[in-house]
Amino acid sequence: MKNIILAFCGIFLLASCSSINGLKSKSSTSQASINDSSWKLAETINDITPTLLIKAGNVTGNAGCNNYFSNEVNLDPTVGNFSVKNIGSTRKMCQHMEVETNYLKLLSETTKYVVKDNVLELYKGDLLLLRFNKM
Repeated sequence: MKNIILAFCGIFLLASCSSINGLKSKSSTSQASINDSSWKLAETINDITPTLLIKAGNVTGNAGCNNYFSNEVNLDPTVGNFSVKNIGSTRKMCQHMEVETNYLKLLSETTKYVVKDNVLELYKGDLLLLRFNKM
C-alpha cells in the first residue's frame, strides 16, 4: 500500500513539474529588438491597463494612475536581456493603487524578454511576470 501511495505521489510530482515548465520562457536566445516600441498590458485589472513605451534606452508609460519613467534600462536583443532600474513616477493618489504598485514592482524585477508576433513577455529568470500586446 505504501508503494502505491509513493508511486501516486511521484506521478503527481512529475505532472506538476511539467505543467510548471509550461509557464517558463521558451527562449533565451536572440530576440527581436523592442527599442522604439509601445505596449499595453494584456490584462485589464480593475479597469486599469498599464502601458510600456521603450525608446532610445528609456522606458516611460502609465502604471494605471501615475506616469512612470526610467533611463536605467538594460536592453540586449542578442540574448533577450531586459531590465529596468530606478523607476520614478508622478505621485497622484488614485483608487486601486495596489495594481500600480504591483505592476512597477514586477517591471523592476524583469531580467529578460521574449517577443512572439505582437506579444511581449517579460520574465524574471524563467518565471513569466508580465505579458503585453503591441499598441
